Amino acid sequence: VEDWIMTLFARPAHKLLAAILVANLLTGCGEKAPEVVEPGNPFMAGLNVPVPYGDVTAAHVSEYAAAVLQQSNKRLAAIKAVANPTFDNVVVPLDDISGEIGKASSNSWMLYWVSPDEATRDAGIAAYRELDAWNVGLFSDADLFAQINAVADKGGLPAIEEKLVADILIGMKQSGVDLSPADLERFKALNDEINDLTSQYSGNMNADESMLKLDAEGAQGLPETLTSRYVADDGTFEIPVIAANYSPVVSNADSEATRRSFAIMYRNRAADTNLDILDQLVAKRHELAQLLGYETYAVYTLSVLLAGSPDRVCDFLDDLREATAEKAQQELDMLTRYRSENGGASAAEPLVPWDLSYFNNQLLKTEYEVDREEIRKYFQLDKVMPGMLTIYQELLDLEFRKVDNPSVWHESVEMYEVFADGELKGRFYLDLFPRPNKESHFYGVPLTPGNSNEAGYEVPVAMLLGNFTPGSDDLPSLVSHSELNTVFHEFGHIANSMSFDGNYAMQNGSMSDFGEAMSQIFENWIWDYDTLKGFAAHYETGEVLPEETFQRMLDAKNITSGIGAQSSVMSSAYDMELYNHYDAENPVPTDQIWRNLAGQYVYSSYIEGTHPQAAWIHINTHPTYYYGYLWSRVYAQDMFTQFEQNGLRDTATGKRYRQIILANGTQRPIEDAVTEFIGRPMNNEAYVRSLGLDDEKQGD
Repeated sequence: VEDWIMTLFARPAHKLLAAILVANLLTGCGEKAPEVVEPGNPFMAGLNVPVPYGDVTAAHVSEYAAAVLQQSNKRLAAIKAVANPTFDNVVVPLDDISGEIGKASSNSWMLYWVSPDEATRDAGIAAYRELDAWNVGLFSDADLFAQINAVADKGGLPAIEEKLVADILIGMKQSGVDLSPADLERFKALNDEINDLTSQYSGNMNADESMLKLDAEGAQGLPETLTSRYVADDGTFEIPVIAANYSPVVSNADSEATRRSFAIMYRNRAADTNLDILDQLVAKRHELAQLLGYETYAVYTLSVLLAGSPDRVCDFLDDLREATAEKAQQELDMLTRYRSENGGASAAEPLVPWDLSYFNNQLLKTEYEVDREEIRKYFQLDKVMPGMLTIYQELLDLEFRKVDNPSVWHESVEMYEVFADGELKGRFYLDLFPRPNKESHFYGVPLTPGNSNEAGYEVPVAMLLGNFTPGSDDLPSLVSHSELNTVFHEFGHIANSMSFDGNYAMQNGSMSDFGEAMSQIFENWIWDYDTLKGFAAHYETGEVLPEETFQRMLDAKNITSGIGAQSSVMSSAYDMELYNHYDAENPVPTDQIWRNLAGQYVYSSYIEGTHPQAAWIHINTHPTYYYGYLWSRVYAQDMFTQFEQNGLRDTATGKRYRQIILANGTQRPIEDAVTEFIGRPMNNEAYVRSLGLDDEKQGD
């Protein structure tokens, strides 16, 4: 279970860039920008022509961002000068501006995350900050607000357009449009300071080079798939402390000292720099929310989401904590007994995280005959990716065509074009392996929103960012079943981006506490044998994953689901506590919040003296977001009932899912779309069953 918990910490916050288009719409000037981009700039490839990223330099990034800002200033001035505001002459050009700013912002941030070139990374983050700042000004512009209000007051718009106008007005109010000039300047300054701190936090986290050095005795029990990659010339091992190595080490090392060292080092990454940055982030976000008239930052962010309020989220989390407590206690007792019988420790000693993970793994091997490292040998990434892409294509009635020799930012990156009924629907990139200074987790990253603009219809573009252990001369890249879960989930975000079917860039994306549902639903396919046998073959023998092995995996699926749910709830509660109960006069230390919460849960993965909040991307870039994984999963599992009824490879159901749910964005209320797809209002019975609990309804 511990590796599952740590996967949650490493789980992508992929919607960061999509949110740029609607919510965090940020200011600026661009007065020194060139009016047009030079013809040779790769970003000016033309409508639906791939950007030749291989040609991009730092100067190109800066020039592109500056030109977009210059052009956006001109367009904005024209909108504000309109004498008779209508949807067509105010909202449509505003959406064009938002789409261009969003695309430039996304590309700039993406290159900051993935470019091998330091100058390009620096240019990317600098450009992003400029674009982000400009957006603050755009959506806090009083004259623009008056124009949008005038359109709203006229009424008579179709439902989709009416909702877009209403959402813009809400976004502008949340961006400070009603503030006094002095308060608005402070609001903008806070946004700039928060963005700067956020990028510092991410940079520190990605640059962390923690390494665990082991001798042969300390490495006893570690899988050969791990040790063969990190063996030094003198026969010792130097293992990077990264997410991909967490489970292989902590679940397998026979040495308690090795497990303990790795677990502690993992939870202390970037702590020397990021704890102070996090303190500043929380304080500044609190000030920003209060400046806008909200009691807390959590109230500010949740007011426009499905949950609506921190109280509703806390009730949801409390209900789930209580619903899973009995099962979690039974699981903890079971693992404690197992450790006492097989590890020599007293049953009175607490089961610490590095022991829980290890003895859970031993239990799986001995009682269920499930050896995760042996199972890993059946999941060769070179076969997993084509197999997964085939499933998505068949299910959603799409076609993915790999592009030969694409111009990309690194030679390992692949590019695909997406078609529906022979028509180009989008484009995505796969960047799957770690590199120095590359973002270190897993994300589905939107780069271009699908939308109609002056040039025509621009198809969506996205990137799957991964960090799988690369192959070597002796061993191919092999993924665990847990990592398989992650890639199925993250590609769900790519499918979501590719499936948008609407005219307006600002309606591409979704509410963050539903956005995960659209990809979480695809995690169910990795628990279907007919799905796995299509690509799960032993890398040495070619043997298909035996059905009896899969059945044992299925039998063991929920043996620690209670502990896993409790840990996820606690992490969500921590996120809410940071941003909903902040006291500027007497702030509670971020370490103390872990301690305060730990006593409320059957099991806590917190280790005294560690600082997991120093390398946790969600509370940095996605504050008050973490509960959304649980909230969304309720929707995901209920929507999955349609596939259970009609067949997991039923294209008709998959196409309905694409057209009703994935294609929607925010064009119509989410609850309405879900009700149409399921054929009834949503409930949580399927989610409760998925945890191995009874069918009694729990939670919200």
